[in-house]
Amino acid sequence: MQIWPAIDLRGGKCVRLKQGDYAQETIYGDDPAAMARRWVGDGARHLHLVDLDGARDGKLVNRAAIEAIVRAVDIPTELGGGVRDEATIGELLSLGLSRVVVGTKAIADPDWLKQMCAAFPQQIVLGIDAKDGRVATDGWLEVSDVAATELAAQFADQPLAAVVYTDIATDGMLSGPNLNAMREMASAVDIPVIASGGVSCAADVRQLTSTGVAGCIIGRALYDGKITIAAAIEAAEEMTNPK
Repeated sequence: MQIWPAIDLRGGKCVRLKQGDYAQETIYGDDPAAMARRWVGDGARHLHLVDLDGARDGKLVNRAAIEAIVRAVDIPTELGGGVRDEATIGELLSLGLSRVVVGTKAIADPDWLKQMCAAFPQQIVLGIDAKDGRVATDGWLEVSDVAATELAAQFADQPLAAVVYTDIATDGMLSGPNLNAMREMASAVDIPVIASGGVSCAADVRQLTSTGVAGCIIGRALYDGKITIAAAIEAAEEMTNPK
Protein backbone atom coordinates (compact mmCIF):
# COMPACT_ATOMS: atom_id res chain seq x y z
CA MET A 1 0.00 0.00 0.00
CA GLN A 2 1.35 3.40 -0.97
CA ILE A 3 1.96 6.11 1.64
CA TRP A 4 1.41 9.69 0.38
CA PRO A 5 2.61 12.46 2.75
CA ALA A 6 0.50 15.57 2.23
CA ILE A 7 1.73 19.10 1.68
CA ASP A 8 -1.17 21.55 1.79
CA LEU A 9 -0.37 24.98 0.39
CA ARG A 10 -1.95 28.27 1.37
CA GLY A 11 -0.35 31.63 0.78
CA GLY A 12 2.84 29.87 -0.27
CA LYS A 13 3.15 28.15 3.13
CA CYS A 14 2.67 24.60 4.39
CA VAL A 15 -0.53 24.43 6.44
CA ARG A 16 -3.12 21.99 7.72
CA LEU A 17 -6.82 22.62 8.17
CA LYS A 18 -9.24 20.85 10.49
CA GLN A 19 -12.16 19.33 8.59
CA GLY A 20 -11.43 21.61 5.66
CA ASP A 21 -12.20 24.72 7.70
CA TYR A 22 -10.09 27.65 6.45
CA ALA A 23 -10.60 29.33 9.84
CA GLN A 24 -8.91 26.39 11.61
CA GLU A 25 -5.46 26.62 10.08
CA THR A 26 -2.11 25.59 11.51
CA ILE A 27 1.03 26.80 9.72
CA TYR A 28 3.84 24.22 9.68
CA GLY A 29 6.42 25.99 7.55
CA ASP A 30 7.05 28.74 5.02
CA ASP A 31 9.27 26.68 2.70
CA PRO A 32 7.23 23.95 0.96
CA ALA A 33 10.24 22.71 -1.03
CA ALA A 34 12.20 22.16 2.19
CA MET A 35 9.24 20.24 3.60
CA ALA A 36 9.16 18.06 0.50
CA ARG A 37 12.89 17.34 0.85
CA ARG A 38 12.31 16.48 4.50
CA TRP A 39 9.64 13.90 3.70
CA VAL A 40 11.74 12.37 0.95
CA GLY A 41 14.70 12.25 3.32
CA ASP A 42 12.47 10.38 5.77
CA GLY A 43 11.69 7.77 3.13
CA ALA A 44 8.68 9.12 1.23
CA ARG A 45 8.16 7.51 -2.18
CA HIS A 46 5.18 9.70 -3.18
CA LEU A 47 3.88 13.20 -2.38
CA HIS A 48 0.33 14.55 -2.38
CA LEU A 49 0.03 18.33 -2.82
CA VAL A 50 -3.08 20.47 -2.37
CA ASP A 51 -3.46 24.09 -3.47
CA LEU A 52 -5.96 25.15 -0.82
CA ASP A 53 -6.25 28.67 -2.23
CA GLY A 54 -6.88 27.16 -5.66
CA ALA A 55 -9.57 24.83 -4.34
CA ARG A 56 -11.46 27.79 -2.93
CA ASP A 57 -10.83 30.25 -5.77
CA GLY A 58 -11.23 27.83 -8.67
CA LYS A 59 -7.85 28.52 -10.22
CA LEU A 60 -4.19 27.67 -9.64
CA VAL A 61 -2.76 30.00 -6.98
CA ASN A 62 0.37 28.49 -5.43
CA ARG A 63 2.23 27.85 -8.69
CA ALA A 64 5.62 29.04 -7.44
CA ALA A 65 5.52 26.73 -4.42
CA ILE A 66 4.39 23.80 -6.56
CA GLU A 67 7.17 24.38 -9.05
CA ALA A 68 9.75 24.62 -6.26
CA ILE A 69 8.61 21.29 -4.80
CA VAL A 70 8.79 19.50 -8.15
CA ARG A 71 12.31 20.86 -8.71
CA ALA A 72 13.37 19.80 -5.21
CA VAL A 73 12.38 16.12 -5.29
CA ASP A 74 12.41 13.24 -7.76
CA ILE A 75 9.49 11.05 -6.75
CA PRO A 76 5.93 10.71 -8.11
CA THR A 77 3.98 13.81 -7.06
CA GLU A 78 0.32 14.69 -7.55
CA LEU A 79 -1.63 17.90 -6.95
CA GLY A 80 -5.24 18.88 -6.51
CA GLY A 81 -7.02 22.15 -5.87
CA GLY A 82 -8.30 24.61 -8.44
CA VAL A 83 -7.93 22.32 -11.45
CA ARG A 84 -10.93 23.28 -13.58
CA ASP A 85 -9.67 23.35 -17.20
CA GLU A 86 -7.45 21.48 -19.65
CA ALA A 87 -4.88 24.27 -19.79
CA THR A 88 -4.23 23.98 -16.05
CA ILE A 89 -3.82 20.21 -16.31
CA GLY A 90 -1.32 20.65 -19.13
CA GLU A 91 0.55 23.35 -17.21
CA LEU A 92 0.86 21.22 -14.08
CA LEU A 93 2.04 18.15 -15.93
CA SER A 94 4.57 20.27 -17.82
CA LEU A 95 6.00 21.39 -14.48
CA GLY A 96 6.86 17.76 -13.77
CA LEU A 97 3.92 16.55 -11.69
CA SER A 98 3.14 12.89 -12.25
CA ARG A 99 -0.62 13.31 -12.09
CA VAL A 100 -3.33 15.86 -11.41
CA VAL A 101 -6.31 15.56 -9.08
CA VAL A 102 -9.66 16.85 -10.34
CA GLY A 103 -12.64 17.16 -8.00
CA THR A 104 -15.16 20.00 -8.26
CA LYS A 105 -15.19 20.08 -12.07
CA ALA A 106 -15.83 16.33 -12.20
CA ILE A 107 -19.22 16.61 -10.52
CA ALA A 108 -20.12 19.78 -12.42
CA ASP A 109 -19.19 18.36 -15.84
CA PRO A 110 -18.64 14.57 -15.96
CA ASP A 111 -18.29 14.55 -19.74
CA TRP A 112 -15.40 17.02 -19.50
CA LEU A 113 -13.58 14.75 -17.05
CA LYS A 114 -13.98 11.82 -19.43
CA GLN A 115 -12.43 13.94 -22.17
CA MET A 116 -9.52 14.76 -19.87
CA CYS A 117 -9.04 11.07 -19.06
CA ALA A 118 -8.80 10.37 -22.78
CA ALA A 119 -6.38 13.25 -23.32
CA PHE A 120 -4.20 12.40 -20.29
CA PRO A 121 -4.62 8.66 -19.65
CA GLN A 122 -3.38 7.45 -16.25
CA GLN A 123 -2.46 11.02 -15.30
CA ILE A 124 -5.84 12.14 -13.96
CA VAL A 125 -6.94 11.34 -10.42
CA LEU A 126 -10.58 11.73 -9.43
CA GLY A 127 -10.68 13.60 -6.13
CA ILE A 128 -13.82 12.84 -4.13
CA ASP A 129 -14.30 14.71 -0.87
CA ALA A 130 -17.33 13.56 1.09
CA LYS A 131 -19.31 14.49 4.16
CA ASP A 132 -21.70 11.80 5.42
CA GLY A 133 -21.14 9.99 2.14
CA ARG A 134 -22.14 12.99 -0.01
CA VAL A 135 -19.76 14.77 -2.35
CA ALA A 136 -18.43 18.18 -1.28
CA THR A 137 -17.09 20.71 -3.79
CA ASP A 138 -15.42 24.13 -4.03
CA GLY A 139 -12.85 23.55 -1.32
CA TRP A 140 -15.44 21.71 0.79
CA LEU A 141 -17.60 24.81 1.01
CA GLU A 142 -20.57 23.15 -0.75
CA VAL A 143 -22.08 19.69 -0.18
CA SER A 144 -24.05 18.12 -3.03
CA ASP A 145 -26.75 15.44 -3.10
CA VAL A 146 -24.50 13.06 -5.04
CA ALA A 147 -23.30 9.92 -3.23
CA ALA A 148 -19.53 9.49 -3.33
CA THR A 149 -19.73 5.92 -4.61
CA GLU A 150 -22.19 6.95 -7.34
CA LEU A 151 -19.79 9.62 -8.58
CA ALA A 152 -16.91 7.15 -8.68
CA ALA A 153 -19.03 4.59 -10.52
CA GLN A 154 -19.65 7.12 -13.34
CA PHE A 155 -15.96 6.91 -14.21
CA ALA A 156 -15.32 3.23 -13.54
CA ASP A 157 -14.50 2.57 -17.20
CA GLN A 158 -12.18 5.55 -17.62
CA PRO A 159 -8.33 5.42 -17.68
CA LEU A 160 -8.03 7.15 -14.32
CA ALA A 161 -4.82 6.80 -12.34
CA ALA A 162 -6.69 6.61 -9.03
CA VAL A 163 -9.49 7.92 -6.85
CA VAL A 164 -8.45 10.01 -3.85
CA TYR A 165 -11.28 9.68 -1.35
CA THR A 166 -11.30 12.15 1.54
CA ASP A 167 -13.65 11.84 4.49
CA ILE A 168 -14.10 15.44 5.66
CA ALA A 169 -15.30 14.54 9.15
CA THR A 170 -12.01 12.82 9.98
CA ASP A 171 -9.62 15.06 8.05
CA GLY A 172 -7.08 16.71 10.33
CA MET A 173 -8.72 15.32 13.45
CA LEU A 174 -6.28 12.48 14.27
CA SER A 175 -9.32 10.40 15.19
CA GLY A 176 -8.76 7.44 12.91
CA PRO A 177 -9.96 6.92 9.33
CA ASN A 178 -13.54 6.18 8.31
CA LEU A 179 -12.90 2.51 7.56
CA ASN A 180 -16.46 1.73 6.47
CA ALA A 181 -16.47 4.58 3.93
CA MET A 182 -13.10 3.53 2.53
CA ARG A 183 -14.12 -0.12 2.30
CA GLU A 184 -17.32 0.87 0.52
CA MET A 185 -15.45 3.00 -2.02
CA ALA A 186 -12.77 0.37 -2.65
CA SER A 187 -15.53 -2.17 -3.32
CA ALA A 188 -17.44 0.17 -5.63
CA VAL A 189 -14.75 0.53 -8.33
CA ASP A 190 -11.75 -1.34 -9.70
CA ILE A 191 -9.76 1.91 -9.86
CA PRO A 192 -7.07 2.19 -7.14
CA VAL A 193 -8.48 4.12 -4.17
CA ILE A 194 -6.24 6.35 -2.04
CA ALA A 195 -7.74 7.02 1.39
CA SER A 196 -7.45 10.43 3.01
CA GLY A 197 -8.49 11.64 6.44
CA GLY A 198 -7.92 10.62 10.04
CA VAL A 199 -4.72 8.57 9.92
CA SER A 200 -2.97 9.13 13.24
CA CYS A 201 -0.78 6.08 13.88
CA ALA A 202 0.61 2.88 12.42
CA ALA A 203 -2.43 0.94 13.59
CA ASP A 204 -4.63 3.14 11.38
CA VAL A 205 -2.46 2.26 8.38
CA ARG A 206 -2.77 -1.44 9.18
CA GLN A 207 -6.54 -1.16 9.44
CA LEU A 208 -6.76 0.68 6.13
CA THR A 209 -4.95 -2.10 4.31
CA SER A 210 -7.82 -4.43 5.24
CA THR A 211 -10.34 -2.20 3.44
CA GLY A 212 -8.83 -2.82 0.02
CA VAL A 213 -7.53 0.69 -0.62
CA ALA A 214 -4.32 1.05 -2.63
CA GLY A 215 -2.78 3.73 -0.45
CA CYS A 216 -3.36 6.47 2.08
CA ILE A 217 -2.54 10.15 2.48
CA ILE A 218 -1.10 11.25 5.81
CA GLY A 219 -1.02 14.88 6.86
CA ARG A 220 -1.31 16.27 10.35
CA ALA A 221 -0.09 13.10 12.06
CA LEU A 222 3.26 13.49 10.31
CA TYR A 223 3.56 17.18 11.10
CA ASP A 224 2.66 16.64 14.75
CA GLY A 225 5.08 13.72 15.10
CA LYS A 226 2.37 11.14 15.79
CA ILE A 227 3.77 8.84 13.11
CA THR A 228 6.83 8.70 10.90
CA ILE A 229 6.91 7.90 7.21
CA ALA A 230 9.12 4.90 7.93
CA ALA A 231 6.62 3.56 10.48
CA ALA A 232 3.72 4.08 8.07
CA ILE A 233 5.52 2.28 5.25
CA GLU A 234 6.51 -0.54 7.58
CA ALA A 235 2.92 -0.93 8.78
CA ALA A 236 1.64 -1.06 5.21
CA GLU A 237 4.24 -3.62 4.19
CA GLU A 238 3.56 -5.75 7.25
CA MET A 239 -0.04 -6.22 6.15
CA THR A 240 0.73 -6.52 2.44
CA ASN A 241 3.62 -8.98 2.86
CA PRO A 242 3.10 -10.74 6.20
CA LYS A 243 6.01 -12.82 7.42
